[in-house]
Amino acid sequence: MKLILASQSPRRHDILHWMGVSFETEVCTEPEVVSADLPPKELVRALALQKATFAQNLHPDEAVLGADTIVVLDDEVLGKPSSAAQAKEYLSRLQGRQHTVYTGVALLCRDRRDVRCCETEVTFRPMSEAEIDWYVSTQEPMDKAGAYGLQGLGCVFVERLNGNYFNVIGLPAPTVYEMLLSCGYFDENRTVCL
Repeated sequence: MKLILASQSPRRHDILHWMGVSFETEVCTEPEVVSADLPPKELVRALALQKATFAQNLHPDEAVLGADTIVVLDDEVLGKPSSAAQAKEYLSRLQGRQHTVYTGVALLCRDRRDVRCCETEVTFRPMSEAEIDWYVSTQEPMDKAGAYGLQGLGCVFVERLNGNYFNVIGLPAPTVYEMLLSCGYFDENRTVCL
């Protein structure tokens, strides 16, 4: 049995590689159909499950992993910015404050369904307008929820984390490892069992 990752995120690919997990990719091409009014934990679990279900329908005999990450500030989801102006607005709001990153993870394996949420609190240091302008000019914020990348240039703005580092990048490695163990995908000796 193979593991199928229902995501095209280079960061999720990297994290699975760092974990030593072999996988193939099947990107969900369906539009998101969950209610944006759901609480953050439920929203990311629903989005992760939608992606995993799409891939499982194409690969019914494989284990499928779906994930979705959102940034929440003042009860508002800050998605990927649609413009440089929106990236600047997000960063201006995040600077000097704490926000929460939620990642939902869904693992569908045989007849098992394991859907979880991991959350991490992130505190940004104060940023000047010139720093925000510079960071937006690098284009790094443009394809990332909340308009920043902890694993890139954005690391200089993160003052403190409370929770899992990899969750902020897009895939909480310890949670995924536990899920793969619990479904029997591999054992503690890292032998693929299925």
